[in-house]
Amino acid sequence: MVLRRMWVVPAWSVAIPVAAGVLLAVAWTMTLGWWLLLLVTAALLAVVLVGVYHAETVAHRVGEPFGTLILAMAVTVIELGLIGSMMLSGGEDARALARDTVFATVMIVLNGVVGVCLLVGGRRHHVLSFRAEGATSALVVLAPMTVLALVLPSFTISAPGPVYTPSQLAFAGVAALLLYGVFVFVQTVRHRDDFLPLVSAADEHGERPGVATLWVSLGLLLLSLVAVIGLAKKLAPSIEAGVRAASAPEAVTGIVIAMLVLLPETWAAVRAARRNRMQTSLNLAMGSALATIGLTIPAVAVLATILGMPLELGLRATEIVLLALTLLVSTITLIGGRATVLHGAVHLILFGAFVFLSVVP
Repeated sequence: MVLRRMWVVPAWSVAIPVAAGVLLAVAWTMTLGWWLLLLVTAALLAVVLVGVYHAETVAHRVGEPFGTLILAMAVTVIELGLIGSMMLSGGEDARALARDTVFATVMIVLNGVVGVCLLVGGRRHHVLSFRAEGATSALVVLAPMTVLALVLPSFTISAPGPVYTPSQLAFAGVAALLLYGVFVFVQTVRHRDDFLPLVSAADEHGERPGVATLWVSLGLLLLSLVAVIGLAKKLAPSIEAGVRAASAPEAVTGIVIAMLVLLPETWAAVRAARRNRMQTSLNLAMGSALATIGLTIPAVAVLATILGMPLELGLRATEIVLLALTLLVSTITLIGGRATVLHGAVHLILFGAFVFLSVVP
């Protein structure tokens, strides 16, 4: 029996995650000099590419939308571990960390990732088609999740400041978890067809990888994601130093780190858009935003309750306006099931406004 070459796990796809893990272990307690900083940055970029390769292998084996769901949830769970460790070590300074991270993720995904995918895919294929039922289903869940988690704390009056009382925080956490659970059920069971790419079976090239390849790629994907998060955290002090040197607000640090963490999903989404598989790109993007809120808010609520740490979840007025505008534009983009470079340009302008106003509030 002749094995198809495309599904034989290449040596480089094994060596790079392992080498990145070793580098992370060696450099974890070291101060990054300029040469080690360059090495860590190069390793981060390389392991992102390898992670995407293994994610696509897993996705091809299990099929959509399970493949994109696995990548989104894996990244979110590891990101949640990063947030939790930073909350434990940050003390009082970390009270707004969850808010800044979740908001940055939502804006990066809905405007940055979706905008780039629409621009790249639209430039190559002119008009990008996707299933409006699946895209709008994700958006109709994302809107109340973001409002409950990030907007209402700025308007409730039971506790001073942009914070929830313990009972309000528990309600928001349970609501986010329930909404995400219902969405995953709808995406994978009840209305799975709404999230499948608009291609026929004949458009799929090559046979599916075997079970052994699936498990090897899944393990290497998880190792790659751990390396990405760990290397991103290792780069965080250098990023913070650069932000301070530029006299930029602390929120910029969260944006840069969120961008690094989202690199694997972003690259996979852009590659899918180039192949005219915009539904896969949207599954990755929207799934990442939903998983971030649906898993992060309940987890940090439990952690904050255990630690007795107040959580600042409410956004400022400028951020609320940007979020509302983003949800409105996203609705217009997704409701028709077709988009062009115009929609991509609009989303990227909104992303630019988010970044600019974070630097110059």
